[in-house]
Amino acid sequence: MMGFGRDLRNSHEGLLKLQDWELKLLETVKRFMTLRVKSDKEYAALLLNMTQQMEKQEAADYVSTVNKSWSQVVRQTEALGRVMRGHADDLNSGPLHRLATLIRDKQQVKKSYQSLHQQLESHKHKVTRSDLDKLKSTYRQLSRDANNAKDKYREALSKGREAERAHERYDKATAKLHNLHNQYVVAVCGAQTTQEEHRRRAAPALLDALQRMQEDMTLALKNILEEYCEISSLLTDEVVKVHQEISAAVQQIDPLVEYQHFIDAYRSPESPEANVEFDTSLLDETDNLSANEILWNTLTADSLQAMLSSATEELALTQQNLRTKEALVDDLDAKIISSQQNADRKSDCVLLLSQKLSLLELRQTVQSLRSSEARLSSQKALLDAKMADAPSPPPPPPPLAMPYEDDTRSVSSTDKGKEKSSRLDTLRHSLAGMIRSPKAMLGSSSSQFFDVIPSSERPLADQEWYHGAIPRTEAQELLRQQGDFLVRESHGKPGEYVLSVFSDEQRRHFIIQFADNQYRFEGTGFTTIPQLIEHHFSTKQLITKKSGVVLLNPVVKDKKWILNHEDVALGELLGKGNFGEVFKGTLLRDKTAVAVKTCKEDLPPELKIRFLSEARILKQYDHPNIVKLIGVCTQRQPIYIVMELVSGGDFLSFLRKKKDELKTKQLLRFAVDAAAGMAYLESKNCIHRDLAARNCLVGEGSLLKISDFGMSRQEDDGVYSSSGLKQIPIKWTAPEALNYGRYTSESDVWSYGILLWETFSLGVCPYPGMTNQQAREQVEKGYRMACPQRCPDDVYKVMQRCWQYSPEERPKFAELQRDLAVIKKK
Repeated sequence: MMGFGRDLRNSHEGLLKLQDWELKLLETVKRFMTLRVKSDKEYAALLLNMTQQMEKQEAADYVSTVNKSWSQVVRQTEALGRVMRGHADDLNSGPLHRLATLIRDKQQVKKSYQSLHQQLESHKHKVTRSDLDKLKSTYRQLSRDANNAKDKYREALSKGREAERAHERYDKATAKLHNLHNQYVVAVCGAQTTQEEHRRRAAPALLDALQRMQEDMTLALKNILEEYCEISSLLTDEVVKVHQEISAAVQQIDPLVEYQHFIDAYRSPESPEANVEFDTSLLDETDNLSANEILWNTLTADSLQAMLSSATEELALTQQNLRTKEALVDDLDAKIISSQQNADRKSDCVLLLSQKLSLLELRQTVQSLRSSEARLSSQKALLDAKMADAPSPPPPPPPLAMPYEDDTRSVSSTDKGKEKSSRLDTLRHSLAGMIRSPKAMLGSSSSQFFDVIPSSERPLADQEWYHGAIPRTEAQELLRQQGDFLVRESHGKPGEYVLSVFSDEQRRHFIIQFADNQYRFEGTGFTTIPQLIEHHFSTKQLITKKSGVVLLNPVVKDKKWILNHEDVALGELLGKGNFGEVFKGTLLRDKTAVAVKTCKEDLPPELKIRFLSEARILKQYDHPNIVKLIGVCTQRQPIYIVMELVSGGDFLSFLRKKKDELKTKQLLRFAVDAAAGMAYLESKNCIHRDLAARNCLVGEGSLLKISDFGMSRQEDDGVYSSSGLKQIPIKWTAPEALNYGRYTSESDVWSYGILLWETFSLGVCPYPGMTNQQAREQVEKGYRMACPQRCPDDVYKVMQRCWQYSPEERPKFAELQRDLAVIKKK
């Protein structure tokens, strides 16, 4: 059986060409269907126009069989026009809509495949080539150093001068060589495993997953075309014959054989990759070193033990992460299978494609973790085997080839004391790095104790220059002058830390490397990030030689808004938002009840940035009709936004629940509150973009507050242009925003008019009985909703002013607030 994973391992460019070709084909199909919808609508309009003109003819003053027949022809023609118009609407909302979704998903599949392929190739190249080349270069240098030290020691022995010092230098040089040799052996072992995993599992798994996605999308296209065929058929002999041909052509599509010709054309030649082996030429100038053999002696014992401990810890973390990701894969796979079994229509499989793409990416992550697990297991096994057979205590290093004087030395009490002190320092640093927040653990009474700890010894979360998981864009805004710096957690890779610095009119970002239990940039390593930053800040040592960046001014986080996760106790679940769950919570410092929005940890970085943008906007606002921000918890994942708890819940549910109790005056008060809040936002050049009853809250004393700023933008000129949002509230959005992506306070005024209609209809969904697309088309034709039953005429006139097609003709929010306040007083 042919397949991508088996036959196309070296056909990456061919696969990209295939996906580009298929995308072009889908765009062609989309243009074709769009033209078909347009032509069917025009044809239907012509038929209906013809029948209307025929009905205007004068009736005959006698009974005519021809006239009766002709009247039947006209009536049937009118029926045909209605059928054609219905078909056009069905084509537009059905196959054409799903085809647009399929194109977006296919574009995302290509993007994900390119990204995953690049990650695989980069990882393989790093482990099997670049890392080994660096070690080999160092190996050769240390070999030369050891030989030079050996020669100088022999020379000192022969002259009888400074033999002791020469021997110490020789020991140090030999220790460096032996330790590097062990690193290289372990690295070669890991590289061999990585190469085999890549060849046998990782690369084929990605290609096979891509093939499955391609086949699923082919099936989806087949279902779309089948539905197109069903809708567009008119059941006449001539049309039936045409559509029989179309149907036969569509039935030719078979996902299982779709790519056989492509595979034949791009089949990869059998060219086995060269195996990774220990470079034995490295041993030409060394003594007592063997290929692929670990050295255990007094010079390497400590580093080997540390290497084993590091490999064990990293393997345990990898295995834990792997189990978590495998559970996610199983869960998502089960959901997809269940959805497929419960799907009523073939066209529903298009809606599953985004979930299948997520499953593909998750499975590739699992495969990557399995490769890492295999690599670490092989390295640990190599080290375990050596340590199991190792004598205790470790033997001295092999002697020189020539006899020399006995240099046996005893360890003095002073040396022992230094060694003990060094171990205590290491333990203390490790403990300092492990404790996240001593203040939270010890309580408020610990402040005096904590203040005596040097700044570099405090946990990362308590450093003033550590800003947690803030977005890259927000970090860049905080860096304004030469040498400004801060540390943040990466959004794209949680658990990885980044130093952001302003240097030479540029904002630079450096990933803090973690290896061998130490943090570093390219030079000296430290056991904690605070020690690393303190070193570079106090010594003014360059971050990297190439960058020339120096740390001058720590950017202190805004403590007014920063909360620790330990400061908030989560309570009952209030609901689910766009980015995660919303809980009722308690602020422990003063027992204040709050609302806590949480952000899912597995969201893409761009969505996490959108989540935090709401907090960034609300920090600047203070108004009784705007929901208040209390703080943000960004020190670790998951991120929290902590806001005031508004007791009455969302306005839409309030209207529907209390509709029998609410009087017109109370509804007018809600309308004035909303206008006041929006007038305040307008004065701050803030565009809400999602104003609706569902996004307002009802507080104590029935005070209305504008909420949910997840789609908001603050623009200096008050205009925001969008190239498209994945989820647009169509029935609430102004025509210019839908058509051209132009959002302004005037487009918010249109949405406010819809909010008014929701208020006085007591929570009815706008444009009742219409789909989103129908409502949009009717608005373009000039249609506006009728006055709700309990709505005063003056208020309905305000709605109509809000719904002026031209944005310039709509009122300002300050004007709306004033006019509605006057109506309320009446």
